[in-house]
Amino acid sequence: MVVHPYLDQGSWVFDDADKGLVKEPFVLGIDSMISFAVAELSLNPDGFSIYFSSSYIPNHHFVLTWDRFDGGGNWYKCDELGYEGWLCPALYKYFEEAPKEIYVLFGG
Repeated sequence: MVVHPYLDQGSWVFDDADKGLVKEPFVLGIDSMISFAVAELSLNPDGFSIYFSSSYIPNHHFVLTWDRFDGGGNWYKCDELGYEGWLCPALYKYFEEAPKEIYVLFGG
């Protein structure tokens, strides 16, 4: 799966017409992970992709590990970055249930 984040009024958001999502925000730590990755990988903030899967992705940049359910969404930890972040219920538009691991790969 893939999304194409962009900045909107200082917040990372994405659109996915197939899922009925417009300006869906990344919040509560996930936004910080994206900002870190954009800076570290020298990605163009106006044009990059995030590939993600509950299955292994070769050369992935990091793995989000499920921690807990909260407020309809799920908290994930990223040991590689030392961050924690919350994925809102839009997660269920991509997965039937919250995966134990989400492999993440950034592309330019």
